[in-house]
Amino acid sequence: MSQASPSDLATLIAAHEPDILAHWLDLLRQQGALQSGRLREGELQAQCRTVLHRLATALAAAGTDAAAPDYAPLRDSLTEISRSRALQGFSGAETAIFVFSLKQPVFATIERNRGDARMVWDITQVIDTLGLHAFEIYQRNREEIIVRQQQEIAELSTPVVKLWDGVLALPLIGTLDSQRTQVVMENLLQSIVDHSAEIAIIDITGVPTVDTLVAQHLLKTVAAARLMGADCIVSGIRPQIAQTMVHLGVELNVVSKATLADALALALRRIGREVIASAPRA
Repeated sequence: MSQASPSDLATLIAAHEPDILAHWLDLLRQQGALQSGRLREGELQAQCRTVLHRLATALAAAGTDAAAPDYAPLRDSLTEISRSRALQGFSGAETAIFVFSLKQPVFATIERNRGDARMVWDITQVIDTLGLHAFEIYQRNREEIIVRQQQEIAELSTPVVKLWDGVLALPLIGTLDSQRTQVVMENLLQSIVDHSAEIAIIDITGVPTVDTLVAQHLLKTVAAARLMGADCIVSGIRPQIAQTMVHLGVELNVVSKATLADALALALRRIGREVIASAPRA
């Protein structure tokens, strides 16, 4: 008995496409594909139907060469599915299982129709290649999402606040590193230009520790602000941080105040403003 050819495999899958689709959907439901609520029944059915139909078409046109141009529509579908699942919060394993779980219904169809081991081996290679493609696309999109979220968090964690005409405040929270310092500097310099600010208060109350590296980052920010024509005041230096800086021999070479309120009062005096307490209203 001669071994089955790739065309026999393509014919078999195309002829039993509805049965394979139903078996695949049942298997995905059992594996909990719909339990999280991130994917609706209709969307799952559409994805499975498209992938299976394009697989049968590609097998008929190009055999088991999953890198062939005829597989491009199928790869495009998997790319779109992987991208949407990355955005929906699916894990990489869930995305790969979506593709790999197709093996079981295809194997069952081959067995029922007395296909041989060659068919099983051929479809295994094809599905494995497609599953790896889906996983790589998912991984790439997750990395892009993480990078974008990190950038958004960095921007949100370094707001520049206008306290008074000509006075800005930059409250820092968390550790300063080179990348974040760049974001801080860009935001501050742009705000100095936008508001024609004369004084910028850099508040480090929320910075847990100040070491030599953090001090260097602060000095770079202060120097850049001065080049834009704004004086800087550093506020929020706690006793522990002051002691640490003395032990390390760190010199900020900039006016500093213990609290943001003290820094604001100094800034107002510098621009010729004064806060006067008024009598309480009856």
